[in-house]
Amino acid sequence: MPEPPTPYAISIPDATLQDLNQRLDWAKFPTQLMSSDQDPWEFGVPAEEVKRLVTYWRNQFDWKKAESQLNKFPHYRTDIEVDGFGVLDIHCQIVLFIHQTSPVKNAIPLLFSHGWPGSFIEVKKILPMLAEADGMPAFHVVAPSLPNFGFSSGVTKRGFGWAQYAETFHKLMLKLGYSQYVTQGGDLGFWITRSMGLLYPDHCRASHMNMVASQPPKWSSNPLLALQHAIQPYSTHESNGRQRSAWFEREGFGYNLLQRTKPQTIGTALSDSPVALLTWIYEKLHDWSDSYPWTEDEILTWVSIYWFSVAGPEASVRVYYEASHLRSDEDIPYQKLIGHIPNVKVGFVHLPQEISIVPRTWAAAMGPVVQQTEYDHGGHFAAWEIPEVIVRDLRQMFGKGGPCYEIIGERGGY
Repeated sequence: MPEPPTPYAISIPDATLQDLNQRLDWAKFPTQLMSSDQDPWEFGVPAEEVKRLVTYWRNQFDWKKAESQLNKFPHYRTDIEVDGFGVLDIHCQIVLFIHQTSPVKNAIPLLFSHGWPGSFIEVKKILPMLAEADGMPAFHVVAPSLPNFGFSSGVTKRGFGWAQYAETFHKLMLKLGYSQYVTQGGDLGFWITRSMGLLYPDHCRASHMNMVASQPPKWSSNPLLALQHAIQPYSTHESNGRQRSAWFEREGFGYNLLQRTKPQTIGTALSDSPVALLTWIYEKLHDWSDSYPWTEDEILTWVSIYWFSVAGPEASVRVYYEASHLRSDEDIPYQKLIGHIPNVKVGFVHLPQEISIVPRTWAAAMGPVVQQTEYDHGGHFAAWEIPEVIVRDLRQMFGKGGPCYEIIGERGGY
């Protein structure tokens, strides 16, 4: 009989906090290269921003206060055995608001998968809204820390790719008693939820995603969509999206090339220097969001979760290498995940400041796509930036009258 998940509280030792403070005291700051139009962000995080945040981190930021806020959510740990990798210790937020407080039967189990440079914290803002059951779909929410992230185990053995992440989360849902479930994700969560749909279609019944990576539909496999794509001009949203994606590939993709080719090199810097970690993550928070007003406490809470992670901040970048260096036929290539995956219904949110924005015809070729919605604001960290939009879209997809209503068992509570 497997051991049930056990309650868990985040508690960073004082010695670890003291080590961080000492490293911040020793910080050495760069000079600033200036452009002709005086836009210091053109080159990355401005030196003055680094100094300001490091000073705040050292003298004003209260991790224990942030820790206390995080611990208001019910955290659990459990062991998951992954084929070829043994037992991993998985930290997860298993949030059963509706199940615990409502007579609603058969609430939908929802796995929320975060990405990089995010963490389980990304689910924080949508939880209270998903708990509102009056006339709305009811959800059991499971938001794990990915292996190698946050407070889950690290993996140093080669070969832990999309299939293993999918296996970990699938087994977690089964262990929690959810033989069928739906998923939500962006960034790495896009690839993981696609992998779960590919490998476990009898269990993963539908996926909702706020990032879309795809290619134009092919005449050989999707002639109608290919024709539509050929003759139908892009909408304003799609045209702007292609420009945004081109900017990302031209100016914002360097981190990906490094992490997918030499993860140990950048990992050394991230492991040794909290300032390096701060700038590596903060650049993405700034560039990938839609003018979101990040506060110092938000930024430093996100970065601190990486600094205090069980496996170390260097572990989080390994997935990029594993996903692009396949070792066996069991590994899942990118091309398969952006192709057509049958049997699992899909809903997409298209946001103007996402880093990958594709036309609707491209997305429609990826499977039984039942919902595509466009919004005029929002970026890469959607559940944090615009939580009300993600909740609205989930309710639309799974609510009464939606394309995935009653996709898992008999529904009630409407």
